Amino acid sequence: MSSHTYRVVEMVGTSPDGVDAAIANAVAAATAQLGEVGWYEVVQIRGHVENGTVAHHQVTLKIGARLPE
Repeated sequence: MSSHTYRVVEMVGTSPDGVDAAIANAVAAATAQLGEVGWYEVVQIRGHVENGTVAHHQVTLKIGARLPE
């Protein structure tokens, strides 16, 4: 097995459609900016409430992007 080195960044993904969609949005943005994303870790989940209902989901992630060999 080969060794890899990763750059780790923290990003916040958001979505009105749920936590999974917020994670997917953050991973897509990281892939567009950083290249090959190898993993993510959920740091925090929070949301915005309007009129007694959840209006928006926010997920803070640590994202690992593999550096070129």
